[in-house]
Amino acid sequence: MSIKLGLKLWSINTDYYYDEAIKLYSENYFDYIELYAVPDTLNLIEKWKKLNIPFAIHAPHFAHNLNFSTKEQYEYNFKLVEQVKEYSESLNAIYTIFHPGIGGQLDETIKQMKEIKGLNFLVENKPFVVPKIKNNMDDYCMGARIEDIKEILNEVNCGFCLDIGHCICTANYLKQNIYEYLSKMNLLNPQVYHISDNFSDNIYDEHLHFGSGSLDIRKIVNILNDNTYLAIETTKDSKTNLDDFKQDSTYLKNIIKKEI
Repeated sequence: MSIKLGLKLWSINTDYYYDEAIKLYSENYFDYIELYAVPDTLNLIEKWKKLNIPFAIHAPHFAHNLNFSTKEQYEYNFKLVEQVKEYSESLNAIYTIFHPGIGGQLDETIKQMKEIKGLNFLVENKPFVVPKIKNNMDDYCMGARIEDIKEILNEVNCGFCLDIGHCICTANYLKQNIYEYLSKMNLLNPQVYHISDNFSDNIYDEHLHFGSGSLDIRKIVNILNDNTYLAIETTKDSKTNLDDFKQDSTYLKNIIKKEI
């Protein structure tokens, strides 16, 4: 298999992970950085540009109040869209990802995403629910089911990022076989994947290190398309090094090599 591995960082990580990223890239632990563009951090673009490393961009999501599924967020959403464009253009991004939104309406998500101009982007599938973000109640996500992602792709001129963990959480919520559901979602021809471990019966998203959950990572890798991008989204335990990422990268590379 020929899959390029991505290291997930945030644009504000210019101190404690910056030099580590340079070192690990030189040692071939990853092929590119997927950079989450934290709102109002355009001043940090120049520092990231200094790295001789390919970049992809992940737009802010609900945690930073970008939510395409609600009309009330429209003005703020597109303020952030403009910042994402600047990040993508300045870093010559391989790809750019947006989440569809939480707690609103899929029709509104589609309407707003159709208004994103001058930027080739991907939509990422979501877990069916996220826990207790407001009012101590679970919130329902747009773009969780296969049918929802298919509708977005049919209506919006964009590509697809398949988040494996999100897909498995949705399958569990819908009481579907997780690997069969992943295989069906994979038929939507994703150009990019996100991966981390989780417990195989969980409806909530986790970002566990490989081997810390109960997912069959080898089985998952066998489902994926070849010649794609795969961003590792496992949690980072340290704020001074990326040793845990090294272990996760090595774990995944060993599986991919055995499947060649």
